[in-house]
Amino acid sequence: MRIWAREFKSNHMLKDTVIEDFSNETRTHKIFHALDEICHQFDLSKPIWLESCIADFKRTAKVRFYQDSFIDQIEFDYLEVQVIEEDY
Repeated sequence: MRIWAREFKSNHMLKDTVIEDFSNETRTHKIFHALDEICHQFDLSKPIWLESCIADFKRTAKVRFYQDSFIDQIEFDYLEVQVIEEDY
C-alpha cells in the first residue's frame, strides 16, 4: 500500500510525502501506521477521525483533515491523505 499525504494552504501544496507499507497488516492498521508516520514527518499531532472524515475515506480512499480534526493549531488549511496504491 502506498499513501500520499500533502499539506495545503491557499490551494498551494506546502509539503508532501509518500508512505509505503507492504506488510501483512490489515488495511486499517496500515492506514493508521501511515498516519502516525506522516504526523511524525510533518511534526503534527494526530488528527481526529470525525464521522465526515471516515465517510469520505470509505467513499474515495481520500480524506482531508481540517483544523477541526486537530487539537493543536495548524499553520495550513488542510492535510490531505490519499491511498494511491492498494495491496491485492
